[in-house]
Amino acid sequence: MCSTSTGARWSVRDLAAMPAVSEPPGDPAPDEHRIDIEDADGVRLVAFDRDSARNAFDAAMYRAVDGALRGALADDAIHAVVLTGRGRAFTAGQDLREMVAIATGEAGPDAGLGFRSLLDTVVSFDKPLLAAVHGVGMGLGCTLLGHVDLVLMERGARLRAPFAEMGVPPEAASSWLLPERLGWQQASALLLASEWIGADEAVRAGLALRVCEEGTVLAETLALARTIASFPPQGTRRIKQLMMASRRPAIEAARAREESAFASLFADPETNPGAGLAAGLDH
Repeated sequence: MCSTSTGARWSVRDLAAMPAVSEPPGDPAPDEHRIDIEDADGVRLVAFDRDSARNAFDAAMYRAVDGALRGALADDAIHAVVLTGRGRAFTAGQDLREMVAIATGEAGPDAGLGFRSLLDTVVSFDKPLLAAVHGVGMGLGCTLLGHVDLVLMERGARLRAPFAEMGVPPEAASSWLLPERLGWQQASALLLASEWIGADEAVRAGLALRVCEEGTVLAETLALARTIASFPPQGTRRIKQLMMASRRPAIEAARAREESAFASLFADPETNPGAGLAAGLDH
């Protein structure tokens, strides 16, 4: 068990159980509802909508979010995108039942493609991307923010990258993005000590723009997105492209290193975390 600065205590078993809380029996069909999409005033809202699993990403969620972002890029009427989560959380990250299936070789041949495709889209996303974060952002719910242009967090929201506790490498180029964005000490606290980071800490560290009072974060983020969307879109898109240009090679290199580390870890029976995570899910 490890203590956090907020006083909560968590173990790997707790982490493994989080995405499965209140999940109905049986696996959902891949075409079941996963997100809400709302377009208005030049802004697309993409809301993760799997509250029974704290908006954990399974294969269907990866496909749905990826499709929504690709659609926004192709739609000239959309000038900015806001990501948020419905219900209790921003997102609890990777659905660990699917992660166990991948680690134990029980997943299909396309396992992991959804994650990589979504990251490809996010890394190359050249329209303004914003996030309204409330509740908990775990795993991908934390690392995804390194790719977001403007992050607003509700007071009381918390982020965590529990990879060290789970015995797996980081993801989404966070091994480069977090030290680059937060500095070495804060990134080490997140990646090596698996510590929580609160909203105020995220702002001070440069991972978020500002803290919003309870119940206002989505409205404030949408208002900011509408302001951006009101500007000439060719200008904001070109600015985003120029901002991205210098860091894209470093992000791609970090992703390649992380994916190689995952492959090596899962290929070795002595380091494969699947059995430990499966045991946590079964209890």
